[in-house]
Amino acid sequence: MAELPNDTISEAERLTHLAREAGDDEAEAYRAERERLLAEHDFIARIREDDARTVLVLHPAEWVEDGAIRVERIEDTGRAVEIPLDGPGDPDDWGEIDEHNRAVARTVRDAHGEVHGANAEAFADFMSNHYARPVESATAAEVDEFRTDYFRRNAWPSDAQKEVVEKSIELVFESVTRASR
Repeated sequence: MAELPNDTISEAERLTHLAREAGDDEAEAYRAERERLLAEHDFIARIREDDARTVLVLHPAEWVEDGAIRVERIEDTGRAVEIPLDGPGDPDDWGEIDEHNRAVARTVRDAHGEVHGANAEAFADFMSNHYARPVESATAAEVDEFRTDYFRRNAWPSDAQKEVVEKSIELVFESVTRASR
């Protein structure tokens, strides 16, 4: 039962956002790159839109039968990854926000090591992709959502990461505060 690596999920999200912002030819190139990346793991992507939001769904290719997914025939739907693409922030600013959040994560990694850096990167992905806002704007409820839901299900953290995730988030906020002085 194959799982998608966290870096593959992050890259699929990034490519999807870039495709949404790009012109037709460029958008098609981003989507093709996303398909290639996911195919390495026998996964595919689809976009689900409803009245409330747009969601990127990454799921095993084997789930598609005659062009449709029959959820009732799938034993473990937990293998799918769902990523909301539009959050409370302005999706038009997503590129700048994501660049900022990734820079903060790099700063944490450079100053505090790989484990804190990996956690900071997961938090940056969460804030960019779920809320389209800078990491430092996270509310206590959003930090809690990250720790109790997103981090567990989408970051596939190591034991070392799990042990220090709260400290890693503190380091994210400290890093931004130091940079703004």
